[in-house]
Amino acid sequence: MAPQSLTRQELAHRASNGIDVSLFWLKPTNRVAVEVFDTRLEEGFELELDGSHALDAFHHPFAYAPSRVLDDSAKTETAVHP
Repeated sequence: MAPQSLTRQELAHRASNGIDVSLFWLKPTNRVAVEVFDTRLEEGFELELDGSHALDAFHHPFAYAPSRVLDDSAKTETAVHP
């Protein structure tokens, strides 16, 4: 298997309020991935999608997140801040 740096290329990155969001082009599949990491909770997720939604998913990744990811985040948030 090729190293990850050879199979994906970062196209954009942004950070705000402890949330890092990166947009990658996945060379083997010609699709994109949006990677989200919350530095405060040390948790994150990645979405793979076709390029037609790339910028929208980059700017609004939680709108594209599976409900399981959002449900787990809400549980963690409640546990941290009762």
